[in-house]
Amino acid sequence: MTRLKARIVDLIGAVGPIPVNEYMALCLFDPQDGYYTTREPFGAGGDFVTAPEISQMFGELVAVWLYQAWQSIGRPMPVTIAEIGPGRGTLMKDMLRAFSRLDAALTAGTSFAMIEISPRLTGIQKQTLSGQSVRLDWHETIDTLPKAPLLIVGNELFDAVPIRQFIRTGAAWRERMVGLDEANALRFFAGAGSIDPSLLPDGAADAPDGSVIEMAPARSALMAAIAERIAGQGGAGLFMDYGHLHPGVGDTLQALRKHDHDNVLANPGEADLTAHVDFAALAATIRAHGLDVQMTTQGDFLLGLGLIERAGQLGAKADEKARQAISDAVERLAGPDAMGGLFKVLKIQPKTSAF
Repeated sequence: MTRLKARIVDLIGAVGPIPVNEYMALCLFDPQDGYYTTREPFGAGGDFVTAPEISQMFGELVAVWLYQAWQSIGRPMPVTIAEIGPGRGTLMKDMLRAFSRLDAALTAGTSFAMIEISPRLTGIQKQTLSGQSVRLDWHETIDTLPKAPLLIVGNELFDAVPIRQFIRTGAAWRERMVGLDEANALRFFAGAGSIDPSLLPDGAADAPDGSVIEMAPARSALMAAIAERIAGQGGAGLFMDYGHLHPGVGDTLQALRKHDHDNVLANPGEADLTAHVDFAALAATIRAHGLDVQMTTQGDFLLGLGLIERAGQLGAKADEKARQAISDAVERLAGPDAMGGLFKVLKIQPKTSAF
């Protein structure tokens, strides 16, 4: 039993079952034993590999999009370019290299920002980005960013924001809770709390007993803060994550440990917990702030920005082994049966932008 699991068992024994979002928050962000506060989850030696770790091409093309977005809003200066939930700092490192090639004036006049709540990951990011000749600051929230137009990017950010789950029991939808069974082991239960029927997705009325729906008010709140900032100060946003473009019924909560699936209740603090992102809900939050939203698949997004052409440039200077690695990266990032189909891209732009 992990140390955090023992603490959660004691907590539930004292106060009773806790909702899924509270359990998820403890597993990921507990200051003493949380997954993101105590571990380095990224890369081959961790539990999963993100797109920036697969190839430099990902970060370079994200930088191209942000550069085009900056041009479309009138090339404002000063401007802040921020990454929220920046992992090891690999994406920002690749973007900075691309920005320096695209426009040295942009690099020189921009405040670059990393928005990170984990002290451990902040330390790793500072190592990754050491020696950069740009202004680069760390923040815990977007609230402390400079008052300037904001270009913000987040890769695999919202999937780790805790969700609430509701399970169908007869004619009602009850909040799903984590409690203890007779053997004092963690188990899911249907709690007493219910949900407003008007919030149910299409298909919920016909869903059988035991079906699960997911709501993510914390995700909507985070996106609302980002949208409010862009609406008030100007800018654009880009978010990549795995999920669905339309809401539906289904349990997507999962645990990843050592590059394999794990039982969600088995190893709190030692496994990554994620859930698919409801992009339609995020889009509704953005539109409520008067901004434009576009959504597509990661494959279409990267191919539209020139992924194949960039792979060809890199391959022209590489040996056969490296060319194969580049080809494999293209397939993994953009293939319809790989990240290209599963991952979606959400773009936030002002309604006045022609971009």
